[in-house]
Amino acid sequence: MASLLERVGTLISANLNYLVSKALKANSMAVIDEYIRKIEDNLEALEDAAATVGGEAKGMRRKAQEYQAKSEELDRSIDLFLRSGKEDLARSTQSNLNTMMRLADTYKEQADSQEAEYHKLVEAKGKLETKLTETKQEREELQAMLDLAKSKETTHKVVSGVAGATAADSGIDEMRTAIQSRLDKAAAQGEMDASRLERQAAEVLEQDTLDTQLAERKRKLGLS
Repeated sequence: MASLLERVGTLISANLNYLVSKALKANSMAVIDEYIRKIEDNLEALEDAAATVGGEAKGMRRKAQEYQAKSEELDRSIDLFLRSGKEDLARSTQSNLNTMMRLADTYKEQADSQEAEYHKLVEAKGKLETKLTETKQEREELQAMLDLAKSKETTHKVVSGVAGATAADSGIDEMRTAIQSRLDKAAAQGEMDASRLERQAAEVLEQDTLDTQLAERKRKLGLS
């Protein structure tokens, strides 16, 4: 049981930022998916262990109560034997009572211990479920951002090809910061691409205007 709680503790304390960074450097969500799989496997183990320990605690508590009830019955019998002058029976019953009381205490201690273990397992299960929810949300968000970054880079390459420019290669070095940097760079490059196309269009229009003006002068001078 201790090893299970240790594994769960390791999963709960895992640094999501580090895992996400590894996933992004590899350009793959495989690292996060493996972490999610481990959480789900250990959640299943926790649920089974909690049910087992909880059941054992109930059984021990019931045993403790049974021995406690027998002890109370024996205690009453001792008083009855003493009042009747049956000291031998009282002595024998007292010995039996001592045994019953020791068994009641033993089972009570074991029940207390198992119940404490049960509550630890339930608490760990709750924390791990929270971690799983956070991880799945993080994965969904990062996957969406990564897809958006790839889409913007593809658009930039197309525009760069039309404008005769070379697309810049933007790598992913850190998790969120790196992805945001790619998005910002792609957006800025898109603005530059648009500006470049506008300048080219303006140059073409200006050339056409100059040609028209010169043609009109030639016509007036009779040179056309």
